Amino acid sequence: MTQQAKKDTTKLAMMVLVLGVFMSALDNGIISAALTTINSSFNVSEVQGSWGITLYTLGMAISTPIIGKLADRYGRKKLFMIEISVFALGSLLVALSPTFTLFLAARFIQALGGGGIFIIASSFVLTVFPKEKQGGLLGMLGAVNGIASVVGPNVGSLVLNMTGKWHWLFLINLPIALIIIVTGLMWIPETKINVMKRTDYWGTVLLSLGILSFMLAITNLQQSDLLGSLLSAKVLGFLILGIVLFVGLFLLEKANESKDVDAILAYHLLTNRNFMLTLLMGVLTGTLIAIFVYIPSYVEHRLGVSANQAGVYMSGIGLASIVGAGSGGRFVDKKGARQTILIASLISFIGFGSLAFFSTSTTSFLITSSVTGLGFGMLMGAPLSVLASEAAGEEKGSALGTLSVSRQVGLTIAPTLYAALIQNGFEPLLPEIKQTVSSDYMTDKLGNLNTSSVESILLGIKDVPNSSEKSQMLDIFYNTAHTAYQHMFLMSTVASALILVFALLLKQKKKTS
Repeated sequence: MTQQAKKDTTKLAMMVLVLGVFMSALDNGIISAALTTINSSFNVSEVQGSWGITLYTLGMAISTPIIGKLADRYGRKKLFMIEISVFALGSLLVALSPTFTLFLAARFIQALGGGGIFIIASSFVLTVFPKEKQGGLLGMLGAVNGIASVVGPNVGSLVLNMTGKWHWLFLINLPIALIIIVTGLMWIPETKINVMKRTDYWGTVLLSLGILSFMLAITNLQQSDLLGSLLSAKVLGFLILGIVLFVGLFLLEKANESKDVDAILAYHLLTNRNFMLTLLMGVLTGTLIAIFVYIPSYVEHRLGVSANQAGVYMSGIGLASIVGAGSGGRFVDKKGARQTILIASLISFIGFGSLAFFSTSTTSFLITSSVTGLGFGMLMGAPLSVLASEAAGEEKGSALGTLSVSRQVGLTIAPTLYAALIQNGFEPLLPEIKQTVSSDYMTDKLGNLNTSSVESILLGIKDVPNSSEKSQMLDIFYNTAHTAYQHMFLMSTVASALILVFALLLKQKKKTS
């Protein structure tokens, strides 16, 4: 094969990998549009229905580092084909599930397939392409993830409106997966590390169970009683078990250094300062990404935008994060990962700080949220992946998989923390309304409201017939919402500052002349 033909094939392979990343990322966003319909279809509560997302998250977290390691060992093309096939099988089983139990099992299978797609694509970039192109391509993968997150709910709503059945949200993955498999077999070259050592089965078990324990602890946290639930047996017990398992993994991999074993997570990574700092930054970036969940609610509760229109205000932060992911990748190529993280975290710090104090109108919100999206978009794609791969050497898949899990931990724990902050921030609302508005109608109305639901209170206020009283109460509601959501944005401001500090602590590689 000529050099030009090899370049063309590599570009085609990249297109296939990007399509795979888009398909798996789109599925995360697409299901949010159908949660209510799916719950109604199986006649389950919202709490039960949330396990469709929770199990998917657990499956992704468990499979990601393991698939990354297997791809390094047995071949990235081979594992990519397997992952796409398992994802397609899971999608088919989800669509055909006659009961909610089988639906949950199928979602877990789907997650096992989706967990390694992004990691294998990133590892392929870091293995095949020259260093000066890696940042831009990793940024592109991050941008594709961002685009899928933004358009996913819209695609989901469109498919639901066209077909009337949630099953098609998963069936549409099948023809896409078939195209990826056929083109991938033709165009993706095989890359792997030549390993003669034994597989680290015990390390794989300890890592899987450790991740599972931590994720179960996080999912058992209750936003209504965060500190109380933290001390409960099903949270504290899983946390302690997770710590014990990871200590066991650390000791095992230390012992494996002198043995003929291919460690699932090499000891030199566990003791590498830059790698551990990268994982901490991964957790923090996960908490920033979780802000997406609350933007529509903030716009509705603080700025008075209708629930139907609130999603439109995701556009600024969504599009800016896509631009940030792409530009962040190019900046990595020119200035390096550390420099990119310093700039991105500073922009993110300014953005979240501005959201906390200056987003008092829809115009100012669009401006401040766009700055925020630009900052954490730059963090989303290339810089952390490049840092992890530099620390890992040849074991890129394993390192990128572990980084992905750290980001997933932040993404899982943040919504619970944010919800608790918002709920606590709204606690003074009803007492202040009762103190300000003393009509008999309002006393009766407030007495019948579901006071644990902010949405219920807002709808109750909007039903008040007296326009003067309604205006008074809405002003109180919007001002209370400002304080409630301000706590969330301030937490993200602190997270951005910590990322900046951790980036400053990174050891810089000495340049060779």
